[in-house]
Amino acid sequence: MRWTVLLFALVLSACASYSGAGLRPGEARLEDVVRLMGEPAMRWQDPDGSVQLAYPRGPAGTDTFMVKLAPDGRLQSIVNVLKEAEFARIRPGMTKEQVLRILGPPDYGRTAYFKARNELVWDWRACTYNVYIQRLYVFFDATTGLVRNTASTDEMFGREGITLRCNS
Repeated sequence: MRWTVLLFALVLSACASYSGAGLRPGEARLEDVVRLMGEPAMRWQDPDGSVQLAYPRGPAGTDTFMVKLAPDGRLQSIVNVLKEAEFARIRPGMTKEQVLRILGPPDYGRTAYFKARNELVWDWRACTYNVYIQRLYVFFDATTGLVRNTASTDEMFGREGITLRCNS
């Protein structure tokens, strides 16, 4: 019985840490974020002293949480950036670094290079409009590293081509 309760508590705490639930803006600090969410996949320091942390929950997941800390080290916000509004911010001519700051790291296991077009493609898995799982693609000129364009497709399952729904 004791092991069951301990296992249940561990599972609940893992779920809470997934999105940073329970961290309060203006109160939580970097140590609190790392303790709850783990080490970030990426970290940026801005000239004003603020910090941005990326927490991708893939490759099978559909979330990447961006954590913003104020110059005083206190939590400002936690946002899931794999949403339509953030993806729409990606524009031709942006750099890889600019894309990473908006969407976080892609699913590097699905990165592709197309020699004929000299094109590099990064891929994210997202739950769009809270209905369907989609693949979001950013196409870069492999020489310059600048965005050429973007695209998205529904993620299909099996030979039947069933469109996957979020939380299904």
